[in-house]
Amino acid sequence: MSTIYYTDEHEWLSVDGDVATVGITNYAQEQLGDLVFVDLPDVGTELDQGDDGVVVESVKAASDVYAPVSGEVTETNDDLGENPALVNSDAEGTGWLYKMKLTDKSQLEALMDKAAYADHIA
Repeated sequence: MSTIYYTDEHEWLSVDGDVATVGITNYAQEQLGDLVFVDLPDVGTELDQGDDGVVVESVKAASDVYAPVSGEVTETNDDLGENPALVNSDAEGTGWLYKMKLTDKSQLEALMDKAAYADHIA
């Protein structure tokens, strides 16, 4: 079973064992507006917590999506190349950005759960 975590920069990650699926929150995609392009990292990229992992471009602006934890990118959501609007329609589901193998699970302890994130954006 996976556990969901949130960052104060509006990323979510679903952790199952040593693998995290990463995306932006529904709140973040609402702030950005309609996405027109998503620049994903290459598989094999090593990201440190806080690194720029992804760039999302909307009709309003371009925004960096930071790596919520450190790890190696193992898979990217190739569907976003053809259909970046998946992030708008299902940000916390089929609009996920990439998967990574965690290198330091203790970093998860500083992240928020759903209730704390709801308070954060309220």
